Amino acid sequence: MKKALVLFLLILSGLGVSALPARAQQDQQQVVNTALTTLERMKKDKNFQKDFQPRLNAAKGALIVPTLFKAGFILGGQYGNGVLLVRRADGSWSYPAFYTMSGGSLGLQIGAAGSSILFIIMTDKGLQAMMNDQFKFGADAGVTFFVVGAGIGGSSTSAMGADILAFALSGVGLYGGVSLEGTSVAPRESWNAAYYGQNVAAKGIVLDGQVSNPNADALREILSR
Repeated sequence: MKKALVLFLLILSGLGVSALPARAQQDQQQVVNTALTTLERMKKDKNFQKDFQPRLNAAKGALIVPTLFKAGFILGGQYGNGVLLVRRADGSWSYPAFYTMSGGSLGLQIGAAGSSILFIIMTDKGLQAMMNDQFKFGADAGVTFFVVGAGIGGSSTSAMGADILAFALSGVGLYGGVSLEGTSVAPRESWNAAYYGQNVAAKGIVLDGQVSNPNADALREILSR
């Protein structure tokens, strides 16, 4: 009887361990799926038709934050999870590395809002900065970024030399009111480990191709279109 009970507990333990990775990947996969939906929406948005796709075609990398939450009452803050993918030498896109985006501000403010942001990384300098352990917009004088308001259109001169372009969408369409100064972007190593089943740095995912997950292939494919 005792042996049977021990055997049962061992089997149950084994089932629990095998199920854990699947549960651990649910949050990560949701971000991947919503990143895909965000890209599809941006590709179809009429405000982006002129310059969006050519810039994406020339990009070194892309950081997609499907939902950036911003809220505050005097003290404000914003937070979101996203994925970074890098274009490989053969033109294909890497598997995604998970990142967090966060920041705070002080001033007269009240309310809450959410937006989707795609950062198109145009230069090697911009990509290198994004690969740092913690990159802060506006703090690195050597890296320029430009938030696209009403499409690049009339702002093409300002955007021309930017290392990173930020396209933002609100719930109703193109959104130019997002503020990124002082906002930090950092790898989320625990999510990378959960999604790929092993400890792996963001660099190992997007630059060295050390791991893969077929559940992200649809996201990689839409970037290549």
